[in-house]
Amino acid sequence: MVIATRESRLALWQAEHVKALLETRLGWQVELLGMTTLGDQILDRSLSKVGGKGLFVKELETALIDGRADIAVHSLKDVPMDLPDGFALACVLEREDPRDALVSNDFSSLDELPPGAVVGTSSLRRLVLLKHLRPDLRIEPLRGNLDTRLRKLDEGQYQAIVLAAAGLKRLGLASRIRHAFEPEQMLPAAGQGALGIEVRADRQDLLTALAGLAHQPTWLAVTAERTVSRAMGGSCSMPLAAFIRAPQSAQMRLEAAWGEPGVDGQGVAGAPLVRADQRAAVTSFAEAEALGEQVAAALRAGGAVWAANS
Repeated sequence: MVIATRESRLALWQAEHVKALLETRLGWQVELLGMTTLGDQILDRSLSKVGGKGLFVKELETALIDGRADIAVHSLKDVPMDLPDGFALACVLEREDPRDALVSNDFSSLDELPPGAVVGTSSLRRLVLLKHLRPDLRIEPLRGNLDTRLRKLDEGQYQAIVLAAAGLKRLGLASRIRHAFEPEQMLPAAGQGALGIEVRADRQDLLTALAGLAHQPTWLAVTAERTVSRAMGGSCSMPLAAFIRAPQSAQMRLEAAWGEPGVDGQGVAGAPLVRADQRAAVTSFAEAEALGEQVAAALRAGGAVWAANS
C-alpha cells in the first residue's frame, strides 16, 4: 500500500501516523510517496488569489489516478469542500487540538502585543478574527510550511504569528505555544485538527477496509462544519470559521463566524462579525449536512456574502 503525502515535516508526520495505523490495525505493508504540491511552491501570493487550498491536494490526487499511490493523507482543513469526481473520503480520524495558537518570542498573549504590532497569518479567517479582537494590529502575509513560518518569526519579521495548535503538538513543538485561543476568542476553521484519508471512489476495497479507522463523532462534526463552507461558496480560503464543540454529546452545537477582510486584507474598521449558532441532534451525515445548511442560511441572513463568488 502506498500513501501519497506532501513532503513538509508535518505532512510526513501525518502520513507516518496513518502508516502506523494501517500496519498495526490492518496488517498492511505501507510505503510513503513524498510529493511537492503547487501550494508548496507558490509562496509569494495568498492562497485565496491563486486557487485556494486545493493546490495542496491536486498532485496527490493525480498520483491516485495514475496508480502511483493508493491513498492520500490530508489535513482536512486543506481539502476542498467538494472533492473532484472520482475521489472520496474513506475516513476521518480523531481530531487533535482544533484551536489556533499564538506563537511569539516576546509576548505571552494577544493583549500583551503593543499597538500596531505585526502579526503573521495568510488566513482570511484568522485575519478577521484577529482584527475583531485587536483592530490596531498589522496583519502581514505568512506562507510556507510550519518550520518556515517559525523561522520567519525567529528572524524578527513578525512580533507574533498564529498557527494551528494541532500541527505544533504533532511535531513536539507545543512549547512554542504562548497562548491557545479558546473558541470564544477565535473560532477554528472547518475541519481544523482532523486528518482525512482520500481514495479513488472506485476503490471499494479501500473504502470498506478504512471505514474501521474512522472516528465517527469527528467525522460527523467536520461534515457539518464543511457543509457551512460549501453552502457559503465552497472555497477553503473564505473569512469563515465553523466549529462544533464536544461532538460526542447528543446535541451538537455548530458555531460559525464571518468577517469582512477588506480590499487591502487588513479588515474593515468597525465591521462586526456575522455570527450563527445552531444546535441539533446529529447521528448521520444527512443530519450533519442539514445542520451545516441551517447555519449557512443564518450567516447569509445576517449579511455574510463571499465577494469572490458574488
